[in-house]
Amino acid sequence: MPSPAPLRSDTSAAPTPAVRPDRVHRRTFLSGTAAAGGALAATAAGLRPAAAAVPDRDSAAPAPAGPPVTVRPEDQRYADLRRGTNQRWVGSPEQIVLAASTADVVRAVQQAVDSGRRLAVRSSGHCYEDFTTSQDIAVVLDLSRMDDISYDESRRAFSVRPGAALGRVYDRLYKGWGVYLPAGNCPTVAAGGHIQGGGYGSMSRRDGLAVDHLYGIEIVVVQADGTARAVTATRDPDDPNRELWWAHTGGGGGNFGVVTRYWLRSPDATGSDPTTQLPTPPREVWLSEVAWPWEQLTEARFTRLLWNHGDWHARNSAPDSPYTALFSQLKPFHKSAGAIVLDSLVDAGIPGAERLLRNYMSEVGAGVGVTPQVRQYRRVPWLHATQWPGFTGPDPTIRFKGKSVYARRNYTDAQIAAAYRHLTRDDFHNPSALLMIASYGGKVNLVAPGDTAVPQRDSVLKYQVVSLWNDAADDQANIAWVRECYRDMFAATGGVPVPNETNDGCFINYADTDLGDPRWNTSGVPWHDLYYKNGYRRLQKAKATWDPNGFFRHAQSVRPA
Repeated sequence: MPSPAPLRSDTSAAPTPAVRPDRVHRRTFLSGTAAAGGALAATAAGLRPAAAAVPDRDSAAPAPAGPPVTVRPEDQRYADLRRGTNQRWVGSPEQIVLAASTADVVRAVQQAVDSGRRLAVRSSGHCYEDFTTSQDIAVVLDLSRMDDISYDESRRAFSVRPGAALGRVYDRLYKGWGVYLPAGNCPTVAAGGHIQGGGYGSMSRRDGLAVDHLYGIEIVVVQADGTARAVTATRDPDDPNRELWWAHTGGGGGNFGVVTRYWLRSPDATGSDPTTQLPTPPREVWLSEVAWPWEQLTEARFTRLLWNHGDWHARNSAPDSPYTALFSQLKPFHKSAGAIVLDSLVDAGIPGAERLLRNYMSEVGAGVGVTPQVRQYRRVPWLHATQWPGFTGPDPTIRFKGKSVYARRNYTDAQIAAAYRHLTRDDFHNPSALLMIASYGGKVNLVAPGDTAVPQRDSVLKYQVVSLWNDAADDQANIAWVRECYRDMFAATGGVPVPNETNDGCFINYADTDLGDPRWNTSGVPWHDLYYKNGYRRLQKAKATWDPNGFFRHAQSVRPA
């Protein structure tokens, strides 16, 4: 939930006005929320483009779904297709091309290059910023029709097209082969931007990030001479295009080309049996939702609740912890929502699963002095749980703004105090404004920072300051609330989570153009180092090799070295 001309509705640090009463209702978001050593030096061989031709036919997938479809402003479908999930952004492209094959993508990219028109790529449209709706974009290349999922015997890997929504990916992989990918919680997010941005979800503590299981990509790039072509890149040590693969293990979408296929296979997989090439999900999971009423929470009780939560994760997020099978989202909503909610899930098949879940909830609530309300507590099959509203995405007809954090240890006292101050403000009343705090770590932290383009490999929490609303008239109030809350929580480091002993930067899939605005980032640390840390220099070298003319670009795209 994967930006030139970012919205700058409010540049002051003054308190924000109240939100209008026709805002998003509390339950809209309460039951559905969106969603997480240094880099090795790039080798010369890894950065040299190799002529790895892609087969003319899509050998591992069914036949394409007909010819490409082009939608222009006079078409009835244009109103829907000119926008994504975040209704703050509405584009005005000359045309929207819905590709059905890799050949369609090559053709569309080549035409845009030849005509000098700006092109943006979209899979499902869940971008936080206007990376695919900026007003200077003339062509939107929509990949939503490219949603095939199959097993490629020649590569011993699952082929997943970029338009495949995660809900479809889970359903197809599990029903067909009994396997899954530890990716995101929102079933309508597509694989396209999600995987290459380092997507995570409720099973990542158990089985790692989606990119930890990425074997290879098929991608359409634009050469220095302006020729669009499809190439492949894999993690094989002898693949001359390996650096291009690496750039897609967390480098983010819209940087190097158009990914037209992912190949997925776990690094430790052996043999050719497809049922062993990716992890097996739990058979069943325990689900829980509890809530602490705001009316019973003083500042001291709120502080104890958050401190307990952060402390528990700091102690129970090692890769060998029995709690890697447990994931939760703590949602301290604005007090106008009425409650702070904790949604949790645990693999029901591990020894003592129910006891572990109960112990977790007990430790988070210890000493708070408020008995939480139990809203849900049940055991369900895993595939059904992937649609549970406790973790799945929000209403796609709303507006939102979010800012992200990787946390390496418990919250500081100053962070908790700032959060409390903004969550209890009387001059702001949106019940869908909140902190959304996800469990992290576990098996994610088994991978060395430089092995993928995701450098945050020792965090224990990953969270957002976020607000959702309906009416454009409420933009200023909500955007300002998010900015001010975030700024104050990280006042000690220039208003952003600069990597240090407590924080570890930001998540590119929760794109935030404010990170490049000196009004909201006074740290002196550039936006790209907050996302990529030392890995940015390596990404720049890949950019210079594979997109030397900067054809693929947005407000926070990787710049060539």
